[in-house]
Amino acid sequence: MSAVQTRVAAIVLAFAVGGAALVFARRQRRRALGGALSIPKQLWLGWTVYTWFFLAPLVAADPRSASPFSPWLAAFAIVMWIRGVAELVLLYRTKSWRPIYGITHDVFCGVLVAVGLIVTRPAALATFFGVTLVSSLVIETGYAMVFSRLVDGHTTGDDGVWFASDEPRFQRVNRVTAVLDVFVFGALFTFLGIWLTD
Repeated sequence: MSAVQTRVAAIVLAFAVGGAALVFARRQRRRALGGALSIPKQLWLGWTVYTWFFLAPLVAADPRSASPFSPWLAAFAIVMWIRGVAELVLLYRTKSWRPIYGITHDVFCGVLVAVGLIVTRPAALATFFGVTLVSSLVIETGYAMVFSRLVDGHTTGDDGVWFASDEPRFQRVNRVTAVLDVFVFGALFTFLGIWLTD
């Protein structure tokens, strides 16, 4: 892909993922499988899907910002897409998803990106993006651990809960998520503001 194509794709996909996140959250409010989704968690889900699944491979493929770190980003994206497909199957087909699967994957991906940063020592912008990815994976791991405890591991079967709703038991995690949403979106907008105009 050319530099122009990667940047145009990043903008188009940002709107596409944002729209899809709104539609998905609305569907979940109607008691869809997995439970309702609070606004802070809706924002977090949209951020992770866009950044992990779409922006990371676009940055890796961008010739203008190509660096020794690019293959590590590409590997991260591939592993994330494999997880995404597997998770959808486990959630919606077999209904056997357990938080430990996601936690293990998040830790692996975090180590993968961190090692890539250490080994390649990329330029400042790529380092900023990599550190943002690692930070978000640490946060997601924490979320998964807390969520598993709050639902007492009840994430399987037809009545399994996968999302934090507005229920009182999720009040604290939603407050924390709302604060961390500000930081991750701030990091995303900062990165995009520099990368798109580079």
